Amino acid sequence: MDTISPRQHQILALSRQLGSVTVEDLAQRFDVTPQTIRKDLNELCDLRLLARTHGGAMLASGVENLAYEARRMMATTEKVVIGRHAANLVPNNCSLFINIGTTTEEVARALIHHEGLLVITNNIHVATILMPRPKIEVILAGGVLRKSDGGIVGEAAVDFITQFKVDHAVIGASALDEDGAMLDFDYREVRVAKAIMQNARNVMLVADATKFTRTAPVRIGQLSDVDVFVTDQSPPEPIVAYCRDNGVRLEIAQGTAVNDNAMDAAE
Repeated sequence: MDTISPRQHQILALSRQLGSVTVEDLAQRFDVTPQTIRKDLNELCDLRLLARTHGGAMLASGVENLAYEARRMMATTEKVVIGRHAANLVPNNCSLFINIGTTTEEVARALIHHEGLLVITNNIHVATILMPRPKIEVILAGGVLRKSDGGIVGEAAVDFITQFKVDHAVIGASALDEDGAMLDFDYREVRVAKAIMQNARNVMLVADATKFTRTAPVRIGQLSDVDVFVTDQSPPEPIVAYCRDNGVRLEIAQGTAVNDNAMDAAE
């Protein structure tokens, strides 16, 4: 399966809202046969977006991340919009970290026309995206290459990152709690993310709205550790309040292109 159908996107949204769904209810909602719904659920489960239950499915476990290609398929338009908006906040002639994630990759794609950038990354896909650009220098961190998503993790990567002090960092997260916690699945990746935040003068978090309803077991840090949070929808009120109370600039990227007059929902 190359993409997720509109109906499957709606099934995922219902699963996030309700926690679980049944074949019978979905067949009635979408006015299709139970066999069609079972096929949808089987495909979503194959992508590890859902887990099958008796008579239906539920959200996949919060202790294991979704498969990389499945993450790429989720909120694709939103990630492009976030990427363009975030890139618009990065000036020419600066240094920056870009870490692992499908949303951070969209930031890299939107940076290709920038000039005078020095980009340090532990994301092999980011390096591949930016490598051909003559006015962008790319430094790829050393360490263990995680074959599942092209991320470079481990102590060697942490040690490598700490050699730098850059102007900006662009990071992602797998989940955001209403108490402001930024969460991920792999403690090795989290150690690199922490090193990136500690060695950047300005930190930007990029995360789409699906992260508001997900959970993950490893703490990256708190939203108060970042300067700017770029997302595609206004977050739940506790997160908006957390950003306001902790001086985090909240930018809502909208539309199909860069939103030059981004909403600051923290106001």
